[in-house]
Amino acid sequence: MGDPVTEYTARLQQQEQEIQRLSAEIKNLENSQNLSPSPRLEELQEENARLKYRLNILKKSLQEDSLSQRGKAMLNINQRLQEASCPELDNPPLSIAPSQQAKFGDYQCNSAMSMSQMLKAKGIKMNPREIAEKIIKNLPDNELVQKTEVAGPGFINIYLQKTFVSKQLSNLLINGVQPPPLPSKKKVVVDFSSPNIAKEMHVGHLRSTIIGDSMCRLFEFLGYEVLRLNHVGDWGTQFGMLIAHLQDMFPDYLTVSPPIGDLQAFYKESKKRFDTDEEFKKRAYQCVVKLQSKEPEFIKAWNLICDVSRTEFQKIYDCLDIELIERGESYYQDLMVEVVKEFEKKGLMELDEGRKVVFPPGQPIPLTVVKSDGGYTYDTSDLAAIRQRIFEEKADIIIYVTDSGQSTHFQVVFAAAQLIGWYDPKVTRVEHAGFGVVLGEDKKKFKTRSGDTVRLMDLLDEGLKRSMDKLKEKERDKVLTPEELTKAQRAVAFGCIKYADLSHNRNNDYVFSFDKMLDDRGNTAAYLLYAFTRIRSITRLAKIDEATLKKAAETTEILLDHDKEWKLGKCIQRFPEILQKILDDLLLHTLCDYVYELATTFTEFYDSCYCVEKDRQTGEVIKINMWRMLLCEATAAIMAKSFDILGLTPVERM
Repeated sequence: MGDPVTEYTARLQQQEQEIQRLSAEIKNLENSQNLSPSPRLEELQEENARLKYRLNILKKSLQEDSLSQRGKAMLNINQRLQEASCPELDNPPLSIAPSQQAKFGDYQCNSAMSMSQMLKAKGIKMNPREIAEKIIKNLPDNELVQKTEVAGPGFINIYLQKTFVSKQLSNLLINGVQPPPLPSKKKVVVDFSSPNIAKEMHVGHLRSTIIGDSMCRLFEFLGYEVLRLNHVGDWGTQFGMLIAHLQDMFPDYLTVSPPIGDLQAFYKESKKRFDTDEEFKKRAYQCVVKLQSKEPEFIKAWNLICDVSRTEFQKIYDCLDIELIERGESYYQDLMVEVVKEFEKKGLMELDEGRKVVFPPGQPIPLTVVKSDGGYTYDTSDLAAIRQRIFEEKADIIIYVTDSGQSTHFQVVFAAAQLIGWYDPKVTRVEHAGFGVVLGEDKKKFKTRSGDTVRLMDLLDEGLKRSMDKLKEKERDKVLTPEELTKAQRAVAFGCIKYADLSHNRNNDYVFSFDKMLDDRGNTAAYLLYAFTRIRSITRLAKIDEATLKKAAETTEILLDHDKEWKLGKCIQRFPEILQKILDDLLLHTLCDYVYELATTFTEFYDSCYCVEKDRQTGEVIKINMWRMLLCEATAAIMAKSFDILGLTPVERM
């Protein structure tokens, strides 16, 4: 059998030559004196449209086959099924989804109805059933599909080949969970977490931190080069008052490191003085000027304050297993001068009551690039940041993970960056991934009983306490070693907090409830972590080691004859299409819903299909159904990778 890449290339060249020939013939017919509709012309146009569509599909297949040869990647079945075509439409909007009922096949396509309306708008009358039959007719030969059928007014039911899915599962076990093919190496910048120096992290930062980290994990798994940026608030007027207060409280700060234990209290004290003491306020502004002039004493004071904050932030990042590169507002200060010059040079700046502003077309508000006193703003800083990320980092994708309240601000910043020509949205993806607020169980903004913002460290400590209480309630402390118990405690506590956030659509607000997130029933991290340990315990029960499973994967066919085996096999195989959907919309709750569905589908399988058969009297293992053990292993592998993307830490025993 020849090299598929070479074969595809040859076919592509033939297709391109045929398209050129047909296009020339169509042009000649159109330019001829006979202007009446020609059946030959219509036939050629239809054939040309079909060839163009197949050409695009072949190019995609060439790319996929080339990459999957190298990476042994799982195939995105949904994507491959969308290679069907309707010649009358250049880009038919095919929507293919897993069937909810087995009698309607394994996948369904209901697009013929909408395509009928699109054709009607073009003056072509064709009913949905005719379109559905044409789509099936143009579905290229492949090893995936056993059969297709048109049902009702134009629904297409697609039945998969069990042997194909079986081979895909074997490939997964032999090669591990590999990412879907990536067309080219791309660089992603994710801006997330972003707390303010001298202020403690709160639940708003929790959402940004958890969501941003999970997005990074997804991009990293898919093979992108990822820059994880922590855009901390480490510059501005507030540092003048903090430095002035530091000078008063710790006059020897240049030689002796000041013992600032509670930076939040230190900030409140300095803010109170700033608001009530005019002399102090005046001195604070002088400190800002000296800091911005980069006088060594003031830079030293600023660094000391930043270091205290960094130490506190790092405690939280360590708990949540978060890695970040800090690049705060201070990083972009010198770059802001260039931004202002560039906007002025291109005549995009306007004067407005002493301010210099930019009005991006179609936006509700302008950007204030220079204040009336000559100072810069957050707008200027964010413009400098996006410019640096595009031109110096050479990012292909830039994601900002902040609360939805900032959506208008980023919309205007992006519009200004496009206006000045920094990037084309068709080439560079720049996106604000907003999120809703965290609510208390009273459905109001999450706060302490005294009305203060909830300290993030207190929240994590409370999670650890409740997690241990739950484990002891289940008497896990009697069967686990102290080390295993601590691992389980941390896995459940931090995993539950992360999962509770990620399992909700990030665009919506969500209610923070320890009782719900620690419940081991339903779509929670507690349930999934327990489910994972149960799957792992099956292998221990059968006394099968990793080497034996690996060898079995190479020699044992995974049978999918039982309807629960088939349902589980198909569910496992959907992993790549789930990741593709999240890559498109950055909504991570889709992965949570999937892994929960995988766990419940596995439970159905395990309840109906014996993996390990034991003697009822002695309890000894008398038979191991290896193909089912391989299904257990494939489920665990996909669950483990899903946990990794979501930032959860599974444990072998719980």
